[in-house]
Amino acid sequence: MDKIRIVVLDGFTLNPGDLSWDGLKAIGECEIYDRTPADKTLDRAKDAEIILTNKTVLDRKTISSLLKLKYIGVLATGYNVVDIAAAKERGIIVTNIPTYGTRSVAQMAFALILELAQHVGHHSNTVHDGRWSKSKDFCYWDFPLVELEGLTIGFVGFGRIGQSTAEVAKSFGMKIIAYDNYVKESPVAGARMTDMDTLFRESDIVSLHCPLTDENKGFINKARLGMMKKNAFLINTSRGPLINEQDLADALNSGRIAGAGMDVLSSEPPKEDNPLLKAKNCIVTPHIAWATHAARERLMKIAVNNVKSFIDGKPANVIK
Repeated sequence: MDKIRIVVLDGFTLNPGDLSWDGLKAIGECEIYDRTPADKTLDRAKDAEIILTNKTVLDRKTISSLLKLKYIGVLATGYNVVDIAAAKERGIIVTNIPTYGTRSVAQMAFALILELAQHVGHHSNTVHDGRWSKSKDFCYWDFPLVELEGLTIGFVGFGRIGQSTAEVAKSFGMKIIAYDNYVKESPVAGARMTDMDTLFRESDIVSLHCPLTDENKGFINKARLGMMKKNAFLINTSRGPLINEQDLADALNSGRIAGAGMDVLSSEPPKEDNPLLKAKNCIVTPHIAWATHAARERLMKIAVNNVKSFIDGKPANVIK
């Protein structure tokens, strides 16, 4: 019996060499590509029964042309790269990996918060550049240093990641408020659910943990930013297009809010003229919240188990 044919279209970010594809290779005949440009997707995937993709787009036209395709495994939580309706029409199962990076994303959210509060990286760089050695004083700082205890952190989206980040916030003695369309009573002791406007007005730090939908695209705009405290920080480890980036850059450059920490942008990699790349007190990291070794190891294990479950006729983590 011929082995099932599996194609991984863009495996490099998941496994740049520090993990193993052996679990997947044991299932079937595998072709693994680090990256796949759009003009090569059809050629590489034409004989595949199973496709794994992270950011390589599988749109309606592509899916309709892949006549042998039975299963698409998204190597991430978000699945907007796949035309789900087109897959359903063909009877193709699509799965994702929803829970692998909860703790890692919470950790990254606080890495951004702490960097804005203390500017450790900046001050370390000034020391290595010789500034401390030449200083007239025993210490110096270039930004206001912020103590987190007693501050209010507001979570827009209070699912697994928001709740995990809130538990970290509790350890710093922070007050916690949250808004979520689907969570009406807080599952985190001491956290208070509130409406969106109240959250933006009361929070010293606003942290985004919501999925991207047609309704909330660009909802962080001039009006919403205008509700925030002047000394407030905005954190986004969720989805870049939630934010109108020019409006945020304007708010930062004018001092309307104090700082922002972004691990995601509207276009990735970003264009060189993205306004946040030169905005005041805006920390930008290259979408790495998910990428700890432990999280990627879990992702790989779940991805392989998803494929096995599909082959066994009991598909798991199916996108409805």
